[in-house]
Amino acid sequence: MMRSAAINRRSFVKAAGLGFLATLTPRSLMALEQTDAVYASGIRAADGSFAIATVTERGEIVDQMTLPARAHGMAFSASTGKTVAFARRPGTFAMIFDPRNKSEPVAISSPEGRHFYGHGAFSPDGRLLYASENDFDGNRGMIGLYDATDRFTRIGEFETYGIGPHDMTVSEDGRLLIVANGGIETHPDFGRTKLNLGEMQPSLALIDAATGALVEKHVLPAEWAELSTRHVDLDGEGRIWFACQYEGHRKNLPPLVGHFAKGENLSFIDLPEETTRRLADYVGAIAVNRSEGLVGITSPKGGASVTIDARTGKVLAEATIPDAAGIAPAKSGFAVSSYDGDFLSTRSDVAWDQHIVRI
Repeated sequence: MMRSAAINRRSFVKAAGLGFLATLTPRSLMALEQTDAVYASGIRAADGSFAIATVTERGEIVDQMTLPARAHGMAFSASTGKTVAFARRPGTFAMIFDPRNKSEPVAISSPEGRHFYGHGAFSPDGRLLYASENDFDGNRGMIGLYDATDRFTRIGEFETYGIGPHDMTVSEDGRLLIVANGGIETHPDFGRTKLNLGEMQPSLALIDAATGALVEKHVLPAEWAELSTRHVDLDGEGRIWFACQYEGHRKNLPPLVGHFAKGENLSFIDLPEETTRRLADYVGAIAVNRSEGLVGITSPKGGASVTIDARTGKVLAEATIPDAAGIAPAKSGFAVSSYDGDFLSTRSDVAWDQHIVRI
């Protein structure tokens, strides 16, 4: 069960200590004191520079850390307080920092012949960082293993048993790595160009976290071979929720959200036709609010956010949010950001990036 938002905020402040608090402006101090939760997300500032922002649930920016280029996904370790921002594909950097105590950040680079896919996850004990990577000359997805106890030295890699891994997470017990293999071939020589849209191979893989052995692989049905599996999250019952982006004709109304568990087949949510059209074939982010049993998704292309009942799969709410970007659980429902600078009730002179992590 997720801890309450108030406890999260108090824990953040306690861990941060007086040294961190002394660096904040009075306005930031007040915002931090009044918030129910604390988040981190990538931003592009008005001058075109990039950073990671620590932000309240109302969207007030508390602190920032400069990045060398645009970030994408984030990961947080509840055990250690470490947070990582991964470069946007096909970037090669990841920045690890502790937003609570201002310790010196650690920058790592993917090895030669690899680039990051913008996502990763910590082991439950915080000792390992897993990162989705591309072996672009071998045209295979990889998971890089990084030792968080030794300045994130790269200590190995596992296959993802698919092409184009994007988001990934780790089971609550730390035994399984859960990977969304988007099925799309890319190569940095061609930037972000998708090279195999006629021969996509999307899948979801469960991988043994200790050995790298394949436990299960769920290939999407042939009729939805152009449905790229992109993002994943876990609900309170251990089910894996996944969200997709469709590369086929929009008139086909593809299923964009589904779930499964180990030993089960994939189950797609039967969204209303109007909702599917509204999402414009593209779910950019997914998040689970475990305490309330909710699943939230956003679509920047459709300019919308949708809230789903995790138990029944029914749509509970929809909202129009132009350029909707990140989504993360809030005290009630979800915190949603946009490329236009909106973060719930606050507008800032920044462009929020695609993902939010609750810290």
